[in-house]
Amino acid sequence: MSALPLYDHALRLMHASPDGLPPRRGFTLSRTPDAGPPPPALSREDAAAAVRSALDPLPSDPATLHRRFAELGVRDRHRTLVRRVVAELPLPDERRDAARSLARRLARTGTAVPPVIAALALLARVGDAEDVPCLTALSALREVRGPAVQALEAIDPRRAAVLMLGHDDRPELRPLVGALWRDDHADVLAQLEALPMAAEFIGGATARRIAQATRLLDLLHRHPTRTALLGRAGRLLVRMVSSQDGSTEFLARRDVPALYETVVARAGLLPPALDHHATLLSLALDLSSGTAVLLDWPDGRRAALLESLGHLLAEPRWAAAADTGTDEPEGRVRARWIRRTGRRPFLPPAAPGRLRIEVVAGDPVDREPMETRVLVDGRPLVPAVFPHGPAHRPEFLLENGSLRAGPEPHDVQLAEAACTEGCCGALTVTIRRDGDQVVWENWRRPPLPGWGRSTPSLPAERFDAAAYDAEVARAEADRSWSWPALELARLIREGLTARPEPLRRWDMTRGWISTAPQDPDTVEVHLWYTPGLGSGAPDGHPLVLRWSVPDDGTSPGSQAGAALRRLAEEDPRGYTQVSAGTRERAEELGFTWPYGS
Repeated sequence: MSALPLYDHALRLMHASPDGLPPRRGFTLSRTPDAGPPPPALSREDAAAAVRSALDPLPSDPATLHRRFAELGVRDRHRTLVRRVVAELPLPDERRDAARSLARRLARTGTAVPPVIAALALLARVGDAEDVPCLTALSALREVRGPAVQALEAIDPRRAAVLMLGHDDRPELRPLVGALWRDDHADVLAQLEALPMAAEFIGGATARRIAQATRLLDLLHRHPTRTALLGRAGRLLVRMVSSQDGSTEFLARRDVPALYETVVARAGLLPPALDHHATLLSLALDLSSGTAVLLDWPDGRRAALLESLGHLLAEPRWAAAADTGTDEPEGRVRARWIRRTGRRPFLPPAAPGRLRIEVVAGDPVDREPMETRVLVDGRPLVPAVFPHGPAHRPEFLLENGSLRAGPEPHDVQLAEAACTEGCCGALTVTIRRDGDQVVWENWRRPPLPGWGRSTPSLPAERFDAAAYDAEVARAEADRSWSWPALELARLIREGLTARPEPLRRWDMTRGWISTAPQDPDTVEVHLWYTPGLGSGAPDGHPLVLRWSVPDDGTSPGSQAGAALRRLAEEDPRGYTQVSAGTRERAEELGFTWPYGS
C-alpha cells in the first residue's frame, strides 16, 4: 500500500473526478507489492486473537496500531474481523475520549486498510458530527466504504443515505445523487419529481434512502401545493412500507407517521387518475392490516387516516378513475384490481375475536405480493416478529387447511425470507388444540438484525377454539379477493392434486401453479419432469417445464377442465418450455435451453 494516507488518497481522487462524485462502485486503491516474503496466513481464530491483542489496550497513537497489526499478521483480508472485534470491544466512559481521539487521527493518517477500518468502527461508536466530512471522503474508497457508511449511519443517517444512493449501479439515480451531493435544493426537487418510479427500479430499500436523503417530509412542508411532489411522496411511501423485501427498519423512523399524515391530508389535491388511485389504495391496505399498523400512532389517528382515504376514494370522481387510462394492458390489470379491492381496507372485521385473517393482493403493476395477513389483537403478526419477508400466499396457508387446529399438533410455516429460507430463514409455529383453546407455540425464526444469537423467544398465543375455527373457516371460504385467472390456477392445482396419475404417465409431478407476477391474467403451470419417474425408477435430476395458460374469458371451471384433459391426454413435453434446471440436463433430454449461454 502506498505510504499516502487513505484519507488524502480519497481527497485527491475526488478532486480529480469530473463531477465531484466517486464512481458508483467507489475508487479502488492502487497497491504496491509487500517487501519480503509474505507472512504466514492466520486461521480465523488466530486472526481474531491478533486483532484483540492489537486493540487491547488501545494504543495512544496511530503508528503503534499500524505496527501491532503488521507484526501480528493482520492484513486486508481480515477487515471483517477487525470490524467485529472493535464493535465488541469494551469501551467504558473513561476510555471513550481517548478512543475518539485515536480514531480521528487514524482515520486521517492511516496508510493501511486494517487500521483505518478499526478507526471507522470506533467512530461508529464514539463519533459525532465533526467526523462527517472525513467519513464522507473515506466512503469513496471501495476497500473501506462499508465501515465508513456504517459509521455515518450512526452519526448522520441522511448523509449515509446519500452515499448509499451514490453507490447504486443504476444510472437513472445519478442526476438525483449529483443534486444531493451539491445540496442544490431546486435541482433535488426537480430530479425527484422526474425520477422513474417503476417497481423494478425503486425497491423498498432505495425508496427509504431517497426519502431520507431528500428530506422528503421537509420538501412537502416547503412545497405544499406541488402535486407532482405529492404524487412522488405517495409512491415512495408505498414502496417504503412494502412487504416485498421484508424490511421493517422504517418502523423506528419518527417521520414515517408524519409522512402518512401529510400525504393523506393532501390526497384531495391529487388529480383523480388511475396511478394516484392505486397509490392511495395501497396506502389504505397497509394502514388497515399491513406493517403500517405497527407504527407508533396516537390513539385513533390511524383509523382517522383510513377513514379519510375511504371517503376520498368513494367520491364519484375517484371511483371513475378506475375506468380511465385502461388503453394499455397494465392499466386494465390495475383497474380490475382497484374495482376488486377498492373497498376492502375500509370494511370492519368480519367477526369479533383475537384472530383476524386477511388475504391481501397488492397492486399488480407494482408486483406487490399476495399475503395471508394474520392479525392478533389487530396487529399483523408476521412483520411484528419476522422482518425478512412477507406472509405466505393463501394457497400455502388456507387452501390446504394449514391453519386448522386438528387433534394432532402440526408445524406451519407462516412466512419465508424474501431471499429464500436457506439464506435468511423462515417463521414457523406449532399449532395445537388444547381443550376449548387453540395454542400457537414453539416459534422458530432466525436471529433479528442487531440481536445476534440473543433474539428473544416469542410467547405462546392462545385463542378461543370456537372463534378460532370460525375465523379460519371464514377465511378459507372467502374468495372475494381473487380473480378469474387465479381461480383457474386453483382449480388446476386441485385437479392435479386429486388425480396425480395422469402426470406420472408422462414421468412428471406437479410443481408451482399460479398466476405470473408480470401477467396476473396468465396461469403458469410448472411440472417436474424426470425420466423413469412413472415406473418408479427416476433417472437423474428433474427438469422444470412451464406451460403458460392465458385466461380466455370463459368460466374458470371450463378452462380448468380443458387444461386437465390436455395434461392427461397429450404429452406436456410437446407444448411446454424449460423453466429451471441446467443447460446440460435440458439438452440431454432433447429440450432447447431458453436462457442463452
